[in-house]
Amino acid sequence: MTELLSSRDPSLMTRGIPVQTGVTAILPRGREPEPKPLWAGQFSLNGNGEMTGAHWVRDGGWFCGPILLTNTHAVGAAHQAAVRWMIEVYGDTWETNHLWAMPIVGETYDGVLSDINGLHVAEMHARAAIDAARPGPVTEGNSGGGAGMICYEFKGGTGTSSRRVKVDDQDFTVGALVQANHGLRPWLTISGQRVGELMLEDRVPDMVTERGSIIVILATDIPLLPGQLERLARRAAIGIGRSGSPGGNNSGDIFLAFSTANEMALPQCSGPWRNMTALNDEYLDPVYMAAVEAVDEAVLNALFAAQDVPFARPARGVCKAIDTQRLRAFFNLEK
Repeated sequence: MTELLSSRDPSLMTRGIPVQTGVTAILPRGREPEPKPLWAGQFSLNGNGEMTGAHWVRDGGWFCGPILLTNTHAVGAAHQAAVRWMIEVYGDTWETNHLWAMPIVGETYDGVLSDINGLHVAEMHARAAIDAARPGPVTEGNSGGGAGMICYEFKGGTGTSSRRVKVDDQDFTVGALVQANHGLRPWLTISGQRVGELMLEDRVPDMVTERGSIIVILATDIPLLPGQLERLARRAAIGIGRSGSPGGNNSGDIFLAFSTANEMALPQCSGPWRNMTALNDEYLDPVYMAAVEAVDEAVLNALFAAQDVPFARPARGVCKAIDTQRLRAFFNLEK
């Protein structure tokens, strides 16, 4: 995965309400001028949310172009930026064929920490995220689309992790990126321990039921078919369950898995036959475990990297980052 994590100035105030929001861009094939399908699968554990392009992923098994993650009210702006980028970058193919852009845009709600109704993410901000995307280490926590997100009533946000998988003496990778905005404090579980029940101070005001969501993007270079990738996306539910989430009623828990293998031209630009390599299903279990572990760790990384942010609504107090030193003491990891 190639990620850009770009957020608006958190000190900006509008109508007396702080702005803490942003956009995360993933360019699975970088800036190649020829659009090529990414074989994919999609799964919604709880559908109280949005992921554009998901209908075709479920039916057609592929997508192309960037993936953007942002706040709930910025989906339109991010989608417009992705479409415009695709028209420009894939211009030659678009001019000679009747093609359309259906990029992936996912969202979670940051209205507790940010002025979400101010519509501060415009097309130009999402485009800036796409244009600045580079390979390399990912800034986690309060960055990109995760800038204003809350996880288990601690400050949450963007998290990543990955696992290596060996198949037939070949090394592959399963990577996870999450926009973590889900869970109630008592649910938080780390390494099987219900640590959230021991950290009940400084909770989010008036949060009786869960009102967040989590988007999970799984990327791999293992050759997998769309049906296999849908099954892989389902395993993200086990990954978020490890840290305690049951997939609450108000949570949009929406997952996408894609493979960069089997690179070829778009179906509209191809002949009648395709030759694809796919992993034998009998070898999928280590891939599933890699996805579960990577998602679980990505959620924890989002928590551990986050920093305190003042509440926007209600405008009192601070959403605290988790106290990692306290966790170290709990698990006897001081030295």
